[in-house]
Amino acid sequence: MPVDKTPTISDVARRAGVSIATVSRVLNLTAVVAPQTAEKVRSTIDELGFVPRTAARVLASRKTNTIGLILPEISGSFFPPMLSGIESEARHAGYWLLIHSMQDSSSPQVLGEHNTDGLLIFTDSLHKDELVALYRKGFPVVLLHDTPPEDLSIPVVTVENKFGAKKLVNHLIKVHHRRRIAYLQGPPAHEDSRWRERGYCDALDANGIPFDPALIVMGGFDEDEAYQAVQYMLHAGVDMDAIFAGNDDAAIGALRALKQSGPHVPGDVAVVGFDDVPFAQHLTPALTTVRSPIEQVGRAAVRQLLRLLHDQPADPLTLLPTELVIRESCGCQSPPTNALNRTLATISGGAQEQ
Repeated sequence: MPVDKTPTISDVARRAGVSIATVSRVLNLTAVVAPQTAEKVRSTIDELGFVPRTAARVLASRKTNTIGLILPEISGSFFPPMLSGIESEARHAGYWLLIHSMQDSSSPQVLGEHNTDGLLIFTDSLHKDELVALYRKGFPVVLLHDTPPEDLSIPVVTVENKFGAKKLVNHLIKVHHRRRIAYLQGPPAHEDSRWRERGYCDALDANGIPFDPALIVMGGFDEDEAYQAVQYMLHAGVDMDAIFAGNDDAAIGALRALKQSGPHVPGDVAVVGFDDVPFAQHLTPALTTVRSPIEQVGRAAVRQLLRLLHDQPADPLTLLPTELVIRESCGCQSPPTNALNRTLATISGGAQEQ
């Protein structure tokens, strides 16, 4: 009767058609390996079920005291407060934090069961097949700002996007009588952007304003991309009296484009954003936006992951509330009175179905 043989690094090298040294470099990140070669090695490792000796010792102890965070990139003003919340909560619980940025689709996944106890995964940063592989292994994972595939029961931590966006657009319509409101979309894969656009459309519909696709352009959650988008709209003669930027970084780009091209903010064109990152209140004019609890999302995600690490059930969905923040860029000179706040709450009504 044949005896099962535990796969070795030599088996991986032979099956992948590379040297043992190359396999070692992929495993230990000691040198740069061509993305295509690294992917082939990692696929072979998964196919054979190979576990490095160091990883085997880790798995035997079931403890690295480390959690991992996978991001598509680290840029803009959104990530610093989120990272602060994650790092602070992890450190308080006695865990180290490893961060990996998946800047392109060919970048190998370097965090997993061999060097962390669990992973936090931000939207659009890990291919579905890799997520499925982790889930099938029973490896603890929590998603940030992203819904898992229907067949995967993975906890999600995100914010209330649709209702926040609806409140913001309602404010522009009801208080400032704006009807030609442009929306600067975020990246197509970002769920936050899609929910914010739904809130935008709901507000238009509730106020009897027809949807105009000419007012929807890609802002990319990025200052420069939003700047180019608004410049294009202005040069194309698009009729607009307000811009709802998908996030505050995009709002900066919109403000810059308007300042250079002539329309006065907020007299000619109101500009509003989403997130309320620290610089929003210091812009000229100060930015009206929706406050998103960015740091709290990071903290909540770590707490949900810790529950999984301690064999406790995690909440399927953690949906944190957002808050309308009124400043000057929408046309207000001061925050609305309590009476107006009550009126806006009545106008907006309901909660996001997310």
